[in-house]
Amino acid sequence: MLRAVRIAGIAITLPVLFAISQRVSEAQGHEPIPGISWALGALSGLFFVRAIVAEHSLGADEALQKDLLWGLAAGGFATILMRWWLL
Repeated sequence: MLRAVRIAGIAITLPVLFAISQRVSEAQGHEPIPGISWALGALSGLFFVRAIVAEHSLGADEALQKDLLWGLAAGGFATILMRWWLL
Protein backbone atom coordinates (compact mmCIF):
# COMPACT_ATOMS: atom_id res chain seq x y z
CA MET A 1 0.00 0.00 0.00
CA LEU A 2 2.82 2.40 0.87
CA ARG A 3 4.51 1.74 -2.48
CA ALA A 4 1.31 2.62 -4.35
CA VAL A 5 1.02 5.90 -2.42
CA ARG A 6 4.63 6.84 -3.17
CA ILE A 7 4.29 5.98 -6.86
CA ALA A 8 0.99 7.88 -7.14
CA GLY A 9 2.46 10.87 -5.33
CA ILE A 10 5.36 11.09 -7.76
CA ALA A 11 3.10 10.41 -10.76
CA ILE A 12 0.72 13.22 -9.74
CA THR A 13 3.42 15.71 -8.75
CA LEU A 14 5.32 15.51 -12.06
CA PRO A 15 2.51 16.77 -14.35
CA VAL A 16 1.60 19.50 -11.85
CA LEU A 17 5.19 20.76 -11.67
CA PHE A 18 5.52 20.55 -15.45
CA ALA A 19 2.34 22.61 -15.92
CA ILE A 20 3.57 25.24 -13.45
CA SER A 21 6.91 25.36 -15.26
CA GLN A 22 5.15 25.86 -18.61
CA ARG A 23 2.98 28.67 -17.21
CA VAL A 24 6.03 30.46 -15.78
CA SER A 25 7.82 30.09 -19.09
CA GLU A 26 4.83 31.48 -21.00
CA ALA A 27 4.54 34.39 -18.55
CA GLN A 28 8.17 35.29 -19.28
CA GLY A 29 7.40 35.38 -22.99
CA HIS A 30 8.99 32.08 -24.02
CA GLU A 31 7.30 29.90 -26.61
CA PRO A 32 6.76 26.17 -26.02
CA ILE A 33 9.58 24.02 -27.37
CA PRO A 34 8.52 22.02 -30.43
CA GLY A 35 8.72 18.29 -29.86
CA ILE A 36 8.58 18.48 -26.07
CA SER A 37 5.93 15.73 -25.99
CA TRP A 38 8.20 13.42 -27.99
CA ALA A 39 11.07 14.12 -25.59
CA LEU A 40 8.83 13.43 -22.59
CA GLY A 41 7.68 10.21 -24.25
CA ALA A 42 11.24 9.06 -24.81
CA LEU A 43 12.23 9.80 -21.22
CA SER A 44 9.10 8.15 -19.86
CA GLY A 45 9.78 5.08 -21.97
CA LEU A 46 13.32 4.89 -20.64
CA PHE A 47 12.09 5.23 -17.06
CA PHE A 48 9.50 2.52 -17.74
CA VAL A 49 12.08 0.08 -19.09
CA ARG A 50 14.43 0.89 -16.22
CA ALA A 51 11.61 0.32 -13.71
CA ILE A 52 10.88 -3.12 -15.17
CA VAL A 53 14.55 -4.08 -15.07
CA ALA A 54 14.96 -2.72 -11.53
CA GLU A 55 11.88 -4.58 -10.35
CA HIS A 56 13.38 -7.88 -11.44
CA SER A 57 17.02 -7.24 -10.55
CA LEU A 58 17.07 -5.17 -7.36
CA GLY A 59 16.23 -6.55 -3.97
CA ALA A 60 13.56 -5.38 -1.54
CA ASP A 61 16.00 -2.88 -0.04
CA GLU A 62 15.80 -0.72 -3.15
CA ALA A 63 12.04 -0.11 -2.97
CA LEU A 64 12.43 3.68 -2.97
CA GLN A 65 14.46 3.62 -6.17
CA LYS A 66 11.95 1.31 -7.86
CA ASP A 67 9.04 3.50 -6.72
CA LEU A 68 10.77 6.59 -8.06
CA LEU A 69 11.28 4.95 -11.45
CA TRP A 70 7.65 3.77 -11.65
CA GLY A 71 6.42 7.19 -10.55
CA LEU A 72 8.56 9.05 -13.09
CA ALA A 73 7.41 6.76 -15.89
CA ALA A 74 3.74 7.11 -14.96
CA GLY A 75 4.09 10.85 -14.35
CA GLY A 76 5.77 11.36 -17.70
CA PHE A 77 3.02 9.54 -19.54
CA ALA A 78 0.41 11.47 -17.51
CA THR A 79 2.12 14.74 -18.47
CA ILE A 80 1.90 13.84 -22.16
CA LEU A 81 -1.77 12.90 -21.85
CA MET A 82 -2.49 16.10 -19.96
CA ARG A 83 -0.75 18.21 -22.63
CA TRP A 84 -2.73 16.53 -25.43
CA TRP A 85 -5.98 16.80 -23.49
CA LEU A 86 -5.52 20.53 -22.81
CA LEU A 87 -4.49 21.42 -26.38
